[in-house]
Amino acid sequence: MEDPQVRKLQLWRTALGLVAWVGLMVTYNAVVSAGDAAAVADERFDQSWSSVLVLVCTFPVVVGAFVAAARPGLRRLYLRRALRPLGAVVAVMASMGTSALAFAPETAGFRDIIGLPGKIALGVLCLWAVVFALYGIGLSLVHVFRTADIHEVLPPVLAGVLVWEMALLDVVTGAYPQVPAGARVVFILGAPTTVTALSWWEVHRLRRHHGLTVRDALGR
Repeated sequence: MEDPQVRKLQLWRTALGLVAWVGLMVTYNAVVSAGDAAAVADERFDQSWSSVLVLVCTFPVVVGAFVAAARPGLRRLYLRRALRPLGAVVAVMASMGTSALAFAPETAGFRDIIGLPGKIALGVLCLWAVVFALYGIGLSLVHVFRTADIHEVLPPVLAGVLVWEMALLDVVTGAYPQVPAGARVVFILGAPTTVTALSWWEVHRLRRHHGLTVRDALGR
């Protein structure tokens, strides 16, 4: 089920989060040169990739708990539906691993064997894999790995869990050390608070406009 209002808010949430992050970096002088800009871009990509990795780890836990809590007849249905989101997880992970494996020192012998034509073909494949991975990372964070294919109530639940995990990770790793403590607290807590509010609104909208609730999804 596609709800244009929900999808629009998810895209706005992602875009505004990126704008806020860039503004924070610029305001506190994290970007003062082209080199700094490249470093900030790399940091943002690393954070996005970390979010995907956390989501990959969180995905089976939340989905597994959801399936286990459902009635027996629904469990088989949800497990079958989980194949598509699982395929999305595998596709993103495989695309990220392609370039790393292709140009790893351990595969140097293979690159020598295939010669220049093979290296060109390998480079094109890796370029495609990187573009696919970047696109997949964006979609996975916006659409939460297509977990709506299992049930429409899962994406807001999983998104809420994910953002609080990422906030905890930022606290543990000491993210944004150049930002004053007060602004850092506001920024770190702002994302999970906003996403939690959006998730609550999405669940409310699903119940009000489509008659979908977590209790009904579990068959309880």
